[in-house]
Amino acid sequence: MPALVVGGSLIWTAAAGVRGAAGADAPFYANTFEKVPSAAAMTDIGRALFFDASLSASGKTACATCHDPRRAFGPPDDSPVQRGGRDGRRPGVRAVPSLMYTQNIPPFTEHYFDDEGDDSADQGPAGGRTWDGRAQSAHDQARLPLFSPFEMANASMKAVVAKVRRARYAAQFRGTFGDKVFDDEELAFKAVLMALETFQESPAEFYPYSSKYDAWLRHETSLSGDELRGLAAFNDPAKGNCARCHPSGMRQGAFPQFTDFGYAAVGAPRNLALSANADRRYFDLGLCGPLRTDLADRKEYCGLFRTPSLRNVCVSSLGRCGALLRRARDPAAEMVSAWEERSHAEIRRFARTVSRQRRILGSL
Repeated sequence: MPALVVGGSLIWTAAAGVRGAAGADAPFYANTFEKVPSAAAMTDIGRALFFDASLSASGKTACATCHDPRRAFGPPDDSPVQRGGRDGRRPGVRAVPSLMYTQNIPPFTEHYFDDEGDDSADQGPAGGRTWDGRAQSAHDQARLPLFSPFEMANASMKAVVAKVRRARYAAQFRGTFGDKVFDDEELAFKAVLMALETFQESPAEFYPYSSKYDAWLRHETSLSGDELRGLAAFNDPAKGNCARCHPSGMRQGAFPQFTDFGYAAVGAPRNLALSANADRRYFDLGLCGPLRTDLADRKEYCGLFRTPSLRNVCVSSLGRCGALLRRARDPAAEMVSAWEERSHAEIRRFARTVSRQRRILGSL
Protein backbone atom coordinates (compact mmCIF):
# COMPACT_ATOMS: atom_id res chain seq x y z
CA MET A 1 0.00 0.00 0.00
CA PRO A 2 1.28 3.55 -0.65
CA ALA A 3 1.65 4.36 3.03
CA LEU A 4 4.65 4.58 5.31
CA VAL A 5 4.68 4.25 9.09
CA VAL A 6 7.00 6.97 10.36
CA GLY A 7 7.30 7.67 14.05
CA GLY A 8 4.10 5.76 14.76
CA SER A 9 2.01 7.73 12.25
CA LEU A 10 0.76 6.78 8.83
CA ILE A 11 2.02 9.08 6.10
CA TRP A 12 0.12 8.68 2.82
CA THR A 13 1.55 9.24 -0.61
CA ALA A 14 -0.87 10.64 -3.17
CA ALA A 15 -1.03 10.55 -6.93
CA ALA A 16 0.42 13.51 -8.79
CA GLY A 17 -1.83 16.54 -8.57
CA VAL A 18 -3.90 15.23 -5.63
CA ARG A 19 -1.62 16.03 -2.69
CA GLY A 20 -3.97 14.55 -0.13
CA ALA A 21 -6.92 16.78 -1.02
CA ALA A 22 -10.29 15.60 0.22
CA GLY A 23 -12.79 14.37 -2.32
CA ALA A 24 -14.00 11.31 -4.14
CA ASP A 25 -11.13 11.44 -6.65
CA ALA A 26 -8.41 11.25 -4.01
CA PRO A 27 -6.68 7.84 -3.74
CA PHE A 28 -7.93 5.78 -0.81
CA TYR A 29 -4.65 6.06 1.07
CA ALA A 30 -4.32 9.81 0.53
CA ASN A 31 -4.74 11.54 3.90
CA THR A 32 -8.10 13.28 3.62
CA PHE A 33 -8.67 13.46 7.37
CA GLU A 34 -8.48 16.51 9.61
CA LYS A 35 -5.49 14.95 11.36
CA VAL A 36 -3.04 12.21 10.46
CA PRO A 37 -4.08 9.14 12.47
CA SER A 38 -1.39 6.97 13.99
CA ALA A 39 -1.20 3.29 13.15
CA ALA A 40 -1.60 2.40 16.83
CA ALA A 41 -4.75 4.51 17.19
CA MET A 42 -6.29 3.03 14.03
CA THR A 43 -5.47 -0.48 15.23
CA ASP A 44 -7.34 0.20 18.48
CA ILE A 45 -10.35 1.60 16.61
CA GLY A 46 -10.27 -1.28 14.15
CA ARG A 47 -10.29 -3.79 17.01
CA ALA A 48 -13.32 -2.07 18.57
CA LEU A 49 -15.14 -2.13 15.21
CA PHE A 50 -14.22 -5.78 14.63
CA PHE A 51 -15.85 -6.92 17.88
CA ASP A 52 -18.89 -4.60 17.73
CA ALA A 53 -22.08 -6.56 16.98
CA SER A 54 -24.13 -3.35 17.01
CA LEU A 55 -22.70 -2.52 13.58
CA SER A 56 -24.95 -5.19 12.03
CA ALA A 57 -28.61 -4.81 11.10
CA SER A 58 -29.54 -7.53 13.59
CA GLY A 59 -27.35 -6.17 16.38
CA LYS A 60 -26.09 -9.73 16.82
CA THR A 61 -23.30 -10.12 14.26
CA ALA A 62 -19.81 -8.69 14.58
CA CYS A 63 -16.84 -9.46 12.37
CA ALA A 64 -15.58 -11.61 15.27
CA THR A 65 -18.83 -13.59 15.31
CA CYS A 66 -17.72 -15.43 12.16
CA HIS A 67 -13.97 -14.79 12.47
CA ASP A 68 -13.26 -16.07 15.97
CA PRO A 69 -9.80 -15.07 17.27
CA ARG A 70 -9.73 -18.30 19.30
CA ARG A 71 -9.95 -20.23 16.01
CA ALA A 72 -7.32 -18.32 14.01
CA PHE A 73 -9.92 -15.71 13.03
CA GLY A 74 -11.87 -18.44 11.27
CA PRO A 75 -15.32 -19.94 11.91
CA PRO A 76 -16.23 -20.44 15.58
CA ASP A 77 -17.70 -23.92 15.17
CA ASP A 78 -17.99 -26.82 12.77
CA SER A 79 -21.07 -25.55 10.94
CA PRO A 80 -20.56 -25.60 7.16
CA VAL A 81 -21.54 -21.91 7.01
CA GLN A 82 -22.31 -19.19 9.56
CA ARG A 83 -25.55 -17.26 10.01
CA GLY A 84 -26.17 -13.53 9.70
CA GLY A 85 -28.52 -11.23 7.84
CA ARG A 86 -31.10 -8.80 9.14
CA ASP A 87 -32.39 -11.25 11.75
CA GLY A 88 -29.06 -12.97 12.45
CA ARG A 89 -30.49 -16.31 11.27
CA ARG A 90 -29.90 -16.31 7.51
CA PRO A 91 -27.33 -18.97 6.51
CA GLY A 92 -24.40 -18.00 4.35
CA VAL A 93 -23.44 -19.75 1.14
CA ARG A 94 -19.69 -20.28 1.64
CA ALA A 95 -17.40 -21.45 4.42
CA VAL A 96 -15.83 -18.63 6.44
CA PRO A 97 -12.09 -18.34 5.70
CA SER A 98 -9.44 -17.48 8.26
CA LEU A 99 -8.30 -13.85 8.16
CA MET A 100 -4.80 -14.72 9.34
CA TYR A 101 -1.76 -14.63 7.04
CA THR A 102 -3.55 -12.74 4.28
CA GLN A 103 -1.27 -9.70 4.34
CA ASN A 104 0.70 -10.75 1.24
CA ILE A 105 -2.21 -11.67 -1.02
CA PRO A 106 -1.69 -9.72 -4.25
CA PRO A 107 -4.55 -7.95 -6.05
CA PHE A 108 -6.52 -10.18 -8.39
CA THR A 109 -5.09 -10.68 -11.85
CA GLU A 110 -5.96 -13.06 -14.65
CA HIS A 111 -2.27 -13.38 -15.53
CA TYR A 112 0.02 -14.02 -12.57
CA PHE A 113 3.77 -14.23 -13.08
CA ASP A 114 5.78 -15.50 -10.13
CA ASP A 115 8.87 -13.51 -9.21
CA GLU A 116 10.75 -16.66 -8.22
CA GLY A 117 11.54 -19.49 -10.59
CA ASP A 118 10.31 -19.21 -14.17
CA ASP A 119 8.96 -15.67 -14.26
CA SER A 120 7.95 -16.08 -17.91
CA ALA A 121 5.25 -18.64 -17.08
CA ASP A 122 1.72 -17.26 -16.93
CA GLN A 123 0.12 -19.05 -13.97
CA GLY A 124 -3.33 -17.73 -14.80
CA PRO A 125 -5.75 -16.19 -12.27
CA ALA A 126 -4.37 -15.42 -8.83
CA GLY A 127 -4.80 -13.09 -5.89
CA GLY A 128 -7.64 -11.04 -4.53
CA ARG A 129 -9.45 -11.45 -1.20
CA THR A 130 -12.41 -13.79 -0.61
CA TRP A 131 -12.84 -17.20 -2.23
CA ASP A 132 -13.44 -15.58 -5.63
CA GLY A 133 -10.92 -12.75 -5.37
CA ARG A 134 -13.44 -9.96 -5.91
CA ALA A 135 -11.95 -7.78 -3.14
CA GLN A 136 -8.66 -6.21 -4.18
CA SER A 137 -7.47 -5.10 -0.74
CA ALA A 138 -8.12 -5.58 2.96
CA HIS A 139 -10.36 -2.50 3.04
CA ASP A 140 -12.31 -3.76 0.01
CA GLN A 141 -12.76 -7.05 1.86
CA ALA A 142 -13.86 -5.21 5.04
CA ARG A 143 -16.57 -3.42 3.07
CA LEU A 144 -18.25 -6.62 1.80
CA PRO A 145 -19.64 -8.11 5.05
CA LEU A 146 -21.01 -4.75 6.19
CA PHE A 147 -23.55 -4.88 3.34
CA SER A 148 -23.82 -8.59 2.54
CA PRO A 149 -27.39 -9.89 3.04
CA PHE A 150 -25.85 -13.04 4.54
CA GLU A 151 -23.70 -11.17 7.05
CA MET A 152 -24.13 -7.75 8.66
CA ALA A 153 -26.79 -6.68 6.14
CA ASN A 154 -26.59 -2.90 6.50
CA ALA A 155 -28.75 -1.03 4.00
CA SER A 156 -26.30 1.79 3.33
CA MET A 157 -23.07 3.52 4.20
CA LYS A 158 -25.17 6.07 6.09
CA ALA A 159 -26.51 3.31 8.35
CA VAL A 160 -23.01 2.10 9.21
CA VAL A 161 -21.75 5.60 10.01
CA ALA A 162 -24.78 6.32 12.18
CA LYS A 163 -23.99 3.25 14.29
CA VAL A 164 -20.35 4.22 14.69
CA ARG A 165 -21.42 7.74 15.68
CA ARG A 166 -23.48 6.21 18.52
CA ALA A 167 -20.86 3.64 19.55
CA ARG A 168 -19.10 3.69 22.90
CA TYR A 169 -15.82 4.39 21.07
CA ALA A 170 -17.19 7.37 19.06
CA ALA A 171 -15.10 9.87 21.04
CA GLN A 172 -12.01 7.75 20.43
CA PHE A 173 -12.93 7.65 16.74
CA ARG A 174 -13.06 11.47 16.63
CA GLY A 175 -9.80 11.67 18.53
CA THR A 176 -8.15 9.46 15.94
CA PHE A 177 -9.50 10.98 12.72
CA GLY A 178 -10.50 14.50 13.75
CA ASP A 179 -13.42 16.17 15.54
CA LYS A 180 -15.31 16.76 12.29
CA VAL A 181 -14.95 13.28 10.85
CA PHE A 182 -18.68 12.52 11.21
CA ASP A 183 -19.63 15.68 9.34
CA ASP A 184 -18.83 13.88 6.07
CA GLU A 185 -20.38 10.40 5.83
CA GLU A 186 -18.08 9.27 3.04
CA LEU A 187 -15.04 10.38 5.01
CA ALA A 188 -16.29 8.64 8.16
CA PHE A 189 -16.96 5.44 6.25
CA LYS A 190 -13.47 5.59 4.75
CA ALA A 191 -12.15 5.86 8.32
CA VAL A 192 -14.12 2.74 9.29
CA LEU A 193 -12.61 0.75 6.43
CA MET A 194 -9.11 2.07 7.05
CA ALA A 195 -9.30 1.21 10.75
CA LEU A 196 -10.52 -2.32 10.02
CA GLU A 197 -7.76 -2.78 7.46
CA THR A 198 -5.08 -1.51 9.84
CA PHE A 199 -6.27 -3.85 12.61
CA GLN A 200 -6.29 -6.81 10.23
CA GLU A 201 -2.74 -5.97 9.15
CA SER A 202 -1.52 -6.09 12.78
CA PRO A 203 1.43 -8.52 12.84
CA ALA A 204 1.02 -9.62 16.46
CA GLU A 205 -2.53 -10.77 15.91
CA PHE A 206 -2.83 -11.67 12.25
CA TYR A 207 0.59 -12.86 11.12
CA PRO A 208 2.80 -13.58 14.14
CA TYR A 209 4.68 -16.50 12.51
CA SER A 210 4.62 -18.17 15.90
CA SER A 211 4.12 -21.84 14.98
CA LYS A 212 6.54 -24.61 15.77
CA TYR A 213 7.41 -24.83 12.08
CA ASP A 214 8.35 -21.12 12.07
CA ALA A 215 10.55 -21.73 15.10
CA TRP A 216 12.16 -24.63 13.22
CA LEU A 217 12.82 -22.37 10.24
CA ARG A 218 14.49 -19.94 12.67
CA HIS A 219 16.63 -22.83 14.01
CA GLU A 220 15.05 -22.38 17.44
CA THR A 221 13.63 -25.90 17.79
CA SER A 222 13.64 -29.35 16.23
CA LEU A 223 10.97 -31.34 14.43
CA SER A 224 10.35 -34.94 15.41
CA GLY A 225 11.04 -37.79 13.03
CA ASP A 226 7.33 -38.13 12.22
CA GLU A 227 7.05 -34.39 11.61
CA LEU A 228 10.06 -34.39 9.30
CA ARG A 229 8.68 -37.36 7.37
CA GLY A 230 5.33 -35.55 7.19
CA LEU A 231 7.07 -32.49 5.75
CA ALA A 232 8.86 -34.67 3.20
CA ALA A 233 5.56 -36.31 2.15
CA PHE A 234 3.89 -32.88 2.06
CA ASN A 235 6.53 -31.68 -0.40
CA ASP A 236 7.03 -34.88 -2.43
CA PRO A 237 5.26 -34.74 -5.85
CA ALA A 238 4.97 -38.54 -5.75
CA LYS A 239 3.21 -38.53 -2.37
CA GLY A 240 1.26 -35.62 -0.96
CA ASN A 241 2.32 -33.03 -3.53
CA CYS A 242 0.65 -30.53 -1.19
CA ALA A 243 3.44 -28.00 -1.69
CA ARG A 244 2.51 -27.62 -5.35
CA CYS A 245 -0.31 -25.29 -4.26
CA HIS A 246 0.76 -24.75 -0.63
CA PRO A 247 4.51 -23.94 -0.80
CA SER A 248 6.29 -24.70 2.46
CA GLY A 249 9.74 -23.20 1.89
CA MET A 250 11.27 -19.82 2.67
CA ARG A 251 11.21 -17.42 -0.26
CA GLN A 252 13.54 -14.45 -0.51
CA GLY A 253 13.97 -14.55 3.26
CA ALA A 254 10.23 -14.53 3.96
CA PHE A 255 8.31 -17.20 5.86
CA PRO A 256 6.03 -19.39 3.74
CA GLN A 257 2.37 -18.50 3.36
CA PHE A 258 1.34 -22.08 2.46
CA THR A 259 -0.60 -20.84 -0.56
CA ASP A 260 0.41 -19.91 -4.08
CA PHE A 261 -2.51 -17.40 -4.24
CA GLY A 262 -3.79 -19.22 -7.31
CA TYR A 263 -7.14 -20.77 -8.22
CA ALA A 264 -8.12 -24.40 -8.54
CA ALA A 265 -11.18 -26.46 -9.38
CA VAL A 266 -10.96 -29.33 -6.91
CA GLY A 267 -14.08 -31.16 -8.09
CA ALA A 268 -15.58 -31.43 -4.61
CA PRO A 269 -19.08 -32.94 -4.58
CA ARG A 270 -22.13 -30.79 -3.90
CA ASN A 271 -22.40 -30.05 -0.16
CA LEU A 272 -25.98 -30.88 0.79
CA ALA A 273 -25.43 -29.41 4.27
CA LEU A 274 -25.69 -25.94 2.67
CA SER A 275 -29.27 -24.72 2.49
CA ALA A 276 -28.50 -22.90 -0.78
CA ASN A 277 -27.84 -26.27 -2.39
CA ALA A 278 -31.39 -27.44 -1.69
CA ASP A 279 -32.16 -25.57 -4.91
CA ARG A 280 -30.79 -27.85 -7.61
CA ARG A 281 -30.60 -24.89 -9.97
CA TYR A 282 -28.11 -23.13 -7.69
CA PHE A 283 -24.41 -23.53 -8.38
CA ASP A 284 -21.55 -21.71 -6.70
CA LEU A 285 -19.04 -21.41 -9.53
CA GLY A 286 -16.42 -19.28 -7.80
CA LEU A 287 -14.73 -16.90 -10.22
CA CYS A 288 -17.67 -16.82 -12.62
CA GLY A 289 -20.38 -16.29 -10.02
CA PRO A 290 -22.84 -15.87 -8.54
CA LEU A 291 -21.23 -13.55 -5.94
CA ARG A 292 -18.63 -12.30 -8.39
CA THR A 293 -20.23 -10.88 -11.53
CA ASP A 294 -17.50 -9.34 -13.70
CA LEU A 295 -16.25 -12.74 -14.97
CA ALA A 296 -19.65 -14.35 -15.49
CA ASP A 297 -19.01 -14.86 -19.20
CA ARG A 298 -15.61 -16.51 -18.66
CA LYS A 299 -16.74 -20.13 -18.67
CA GLU A 300 -13.18 -21.40 -18.40
CA TYR A 301 -13.09 -19.92 -14.88
CA CYS A 302 -16.24 -21.65 -13.63
CA GLY A 303 -15.53 -23.79 -10.57
CA LEU A 304 -12.26 -22.03 -9.69
CA PHE A 305 -11.75 -20.93 -6.08
CA ARG A 306 -8.70 -19.31 -4.49
CA THR A 307 -6.28 -21.68 -2.80
CA PRO A 308 -6.35 -20.99 0.97
CA SER A 309 -3.34 -20.99 3.24
CA LEU A 310 -2.88 -24.17 5.26
CA ARG A 311 -1.56 -22.19 8.20
CA ASN A 312 -3.64 -22.93 11.29
CA VAL A 313 -5.51 -25.66 9.45
CA CYS A 314 -5.63 -27.62 12.72
CA VAL A 315 -6.87 -24.61 14.70
CA SER A 316 -9.56 -23.26 12.42
CA SER A 317 -12.82 -25.21 12.44
CA LEU A 318 -12.82 -24.93 8.64
CA GLY A 319 -10.01 -27.36 8.19
CA ARG A 320 -9.38 -29.75 11.11
CA CYS A 321 -6.34 -31.97 10.47
CA GLY A 322 -8.39 -35.16 10.45
CA ALA A 323 -10.93 -33.70 8.03
CA LEU A 324 -8.11 -32.55 5.76
CA LEU A 325 -6.81 -36.09 5.48
CA ARG A 326 -10.27 -37.62 5.13
CA ARG A 327 -10.73 -35.37 2.11
CA ALA A 328 -7.36 -36.56 0.86
CA ARG A 329 -8.68 -40.13 0.88
CA ASP A 330 -11.79 -39.13 -1.10
CA PRO A 331 -11.19 -39.78 -4.82
CA ALA A 332 -13.33 -36.70 -5.59
CA ALA A 333 -11.10 -34.41 -3.54
CA GLU A 334 -7.99 -32.47 -4.43
CA MET A 335 -5.19 -34.64 -3.04
CA VAL A 336 -5.97 -37.99 -4.68
CA SER A 337 -3.35 -40.50 -3.62
CA ALA A 338 -2.67 -44.04 -2.49
CA TRP A 339 -0.86 -42.90 0.64
CA GLU A 340 -0.53 -45.38 3.39
CA GLU A 341 -2.04 -44.65 6.79
CA ARG A 342 1.41 -43.88 8.16
CA SER A 343 1.89 -41.10 5.61
CA HIS A 344 -1.47 -39.61 6.61
CA ALA A 345 -0.50 -39.61 10.27
CA GLU A 346 2.87 -38.04 9.55
CA ILE A 347 1.40 -35.29 7.37
CA ARG A 348 -1.17 -34.64 10.11
CA ARG A 349 1.63 -34.25 12.64
CA PHE A 350 3.45 -31.88 10.30
CA ALA A 351 0.26 -29.84 9.74
CA ARG A 352 0.02 -29.36 13.49
CA THR A 353 3.47 -27.75 13.52
CA VAL A 354 2.10 -25.08 11.14
CA SER A 355 -1.00 -24.58 13.26
CA ARG A 356 0.15 -24.35 16.84
CA GLN A 357 0.90 -20.88 18.11
CA ARG A 358 3.43 -20.28 20.79
CA ARG A 359 1.86 -17.17 22.27
CA ILE A 360 -1.69 -16.06 22.91
CA LEU A 361 -3.22 -13.63 20.45
CA GLY A 362 -3.26 -10.06 21.70
CA SER A 363 -7.02 -9.68 21.29
CA LEU A 364 -7.88 -12.48 23.70
